[in-house]
Amino acid sequence: MNKLLDRFCRYVKVETTAVEETTKYPSSDGQFVLGKMLVGELEALGLEKVSVDKFGIVMGTIPGNVKGAPTIAWLSHMDTSPEASGKDVKPQIIKNYNGKDIVLPKDKSRVITLADNPELAELKGKTIITSDGTTLLGADDKAGIACIMTAASTLMSKKQIKHGPIRVVFTCDEEVGRGCDKVDVKKINAKCAYTLDGEGEAGLESETFSADLATVKITGKNIHPGFATGVMINAIRLAGQFIERMPWHRLAPETEGDRDGFLHPYVIEGGVPEVSMRILLRSFVTEELKGQAKILRDIGKTIEAEFPGAKVEVKVKKQYRNMIEHMKKEPRCVPLAAEAIKKAGLTPKYQSIRGGTDGSRLSEMGLPTPNLSVGMHNFHSPLEFACYEQMQSAVKVLIQLAQLWGKQKKR
Repeated sequence: MNKLLDRFCRYVKVETTAVEETTKYPSSDGQFVLGKMLVGELEALGLEKVSVDKFGIVMGTIPGNVKGAPTIAWLSHMDTSPEASGKDVKPQIIKNYNGKDIVLPKDKSRVITLADNPELAELKGKTIITSDGTTLLGADDKAGIACIMTAASTLMSKKQIKHGPIRVVFTCDEEVGRGCDKVDVKKINAKCAYTLDGEGEAGLESETFSADLATVKITGKNIHPGFATGVMINAIRLAGQFIERMPWHRLAPETEGDRDGFLHPYVIEGGVPEVSMRILLRSFVTEELKGQAKILRDIGKTIEAEFPGAKVEVKVKKQYRNMIEHMKKEPRCVPLAAEAIKKAGLTPKYQSIRGGTDGSRLSEMGLPTPNLSVGMHNFHSPLEFACYEQMQSAVKVLIQLAQLWGKQKKR
C-alpha cells in the first residue's frame, strides 16, 4: 500500500488546474501531461485498450476473469479546482498525527484547525497529507486516481481475485462543470460506474444537487466623472445593488444547509461601463432551479426600471442534474456499493452531495454513477488535506466491489 502514497504524491505535483474562461478542452495542458503519465502506468500494469484521446480523456480496461460478469467502470478526474493555486504542490506527510491543529509550513497564517475540522479528532495516530500552505493539495481528485490505480494494480497482479471487466476512466475539467462534455458513454460500455471523488471514509453518495450557472451582464454608461452629472450609469454600483437584492437569510450557502438549495454569486468583474457576474444555482429538486432563475431575472428587471438606460441581461446555462433520478436504471449499483463498504470492514454512510460530480452528468447520460469516498477533506483550499488510511480503505472497497460485481449476471 505504500505505493498508494507514492502514486498520490507524484500525481499532485503535476499542475492540472482547470481554467473556466476558455472553450479549450481540456482547459489546461497539465491535464494532458498527467494523462500521458497515467497511460504509461496503466500499460505497465498490463491493462487492455489503454488510450488517451484528443480531449485528454484516459481509458483502459482491467480484463475480467469471470465469464458472463457485467462490465463496470471506475472514474476520477485529473483537474484541480481553480479556486486555489495548483502550481508547484509540495505534499507534506505527517505520520502518527498528534491530534492537534496543523500549521502549514510555508504560510504559518494557514492552520488546519480542530475547531473547523472536527473530523481531525478521529484521525489521531494516522498519516495526514497536506500542502505546504501556498497551494491546494489536489486530493480532489488525485486521491481518487491513486486509489483506482492501486486497485487496478492489485487486480492485475492477483489473478485469484475473481471479477468482471472494469473500465478505468480519468476525465478532465470536472471542476469547471465540463467533466463529461467529451466522454463517450457508449465507449465505456458499462452497466454502471463509480466516481472516486468523495470526502472522508465509507461515504456512498447517490444524490447530488441539480445545477445551473447564471451569467449576469450589467451594462451602464461611462463618461468622465467631472461631467457625469445626470449622464453616468455606474455598472459597478448597479452590480452592488443586484447582489444586495439577492436573498440573504435564505437561498445563500452561508445560511442554508442539509437539503436547502442556494444562489451563490462567486465571480464579479468589470468596470463602470459593464460588469459581469457568475452565479451558481443549486437545488436537490430540479424544478426549483426555474424559480431561482426567476429571482435573478426579476431583480434585473427592477434595476432596469429604476435606472433608465441601464441594461441587465441574465443568461442561465444547464450544468448537471441530481443523479438519484437515474439510479433506478441499474438497481444493483448502490446496494452492491454498500455491501462492498461493509465487506471492507466499514459502515456505509449514505450522503447527499451539496455539489456535483462527473456522476451527475454520467447518470443523466444513461450510465448510473454514484460516488465513493477517497479520504480527502477541505478541498478547493490551501487547507485541504487527505488521510492515507482512508485512502487505503477506498482501495479495499474497490476490490470488494469488483468481486461482488463478478458474482452478478448480465441483464
